[in-house]
Amino acid sequence: MVSPVETQGLTKEFRVGFWGKRVRVLSDLNLEVREGEVFGYLGPNGAGKTTTLKLITGLLKPTSGSVRIFGRDCWDFSIKRKVGFLPENPYFYEYLTGRELLNFYGQLVGLRPGERRETIERLAKHVHLSAALDLPLRKYSKGMLQRIGLAQALLNDPDLILLDEPMSGLDPIGRREIRDLIIELKGQGKTVFFSSHIIPDVELLCDRVGILVGGCLVAQGPVDQMLEARIESIEVTVSRVPPGLVEELDHWLVSPPVTKGERLVLTVKDEGTLAELLTRLIEAKAAIHAAAPQRESLEEYFLRHAQPRGGP
Repeated sequence: MVSPVETQGLTKEFRVGFWGKRVRVLSDLNLEVREGEVFGYLGPNGAGKTTTLKLITGLLKPTSGSVRIFGRDCWDFSIKRKVGFLPENPYFYEYLTGRELLNFYGQLVGLRPGERRETIERLAKHVHLSAALDLPLRKYSKGMLQRIGLAQALLNDPDLILLDEPMSGLDPIGRREIRDLIIELKGQGKTVFFSSHIIPDVELLCDRVGILVGGCLVAQGPVDQMLEARIESIEVTVSRVPPGLVEELDHWLVSPPVTKGERLVLTVKDEGTLAELLTRLIEAKAAIHAAAPQRESLEEYFLRHAQPRGGP
């Protein structure tokens, strides 16, 4: 199966300052985005996420390395018909209405007049902007501008949607709306590649993630597999614990017991200790309701990897 996005050794350097000193912002990036998945590109500000997206779309030329979209060079003009792109800070002519803007972009992607009208109405409904289509863009909120931007990225019915920081600057309602739209796109079989530094959104939405730090890809893979190997502790929820038993079990616990109504939450370090604890609880005829491993969150995983390693 051909990957929607594949980079090999992708590197980008810029010349800065009076002497034109070379500064590397992306180093030897080997990245694969699979068909039909939501891929999260995670990294702190300045990590090189926007540069990567501009290289993928052909807005920048790489210093070295290659980008292939659906198996073809990203500079192949015909392949761009399969791609939709929303930049981090899209600029729209504020005197246009939402309808006029989408009509303009619809002409750019080659939609016929009747097809444009139908597509604009459908997408406006899809991004919850039907009531605002005839308002000038200067009256749009940040969230509304993000949604009209997403609508323009979908005008050509792309198979690959690239979104640069789509949640940035949005309130909780706006973020929820964009998350719902991304889930809908995945349900339609689209491939979504989006960059973000908002970790909860990435953990909630993505099948796989890549973590970029200082221009280097430090981790890549399925979210659940990246997190499952690092169990921080195991919580055991019990009730009907005989008096005095908790003090007896204290040497097995990594933190003080927590009372939740009539139940008690006991936390142990590992599976070996868990087996001993459960055996003693069963002997004491305590009621055991749950034993749940507490795995490292994506935020903790990210912070553990997000220390720059001397720069690329």
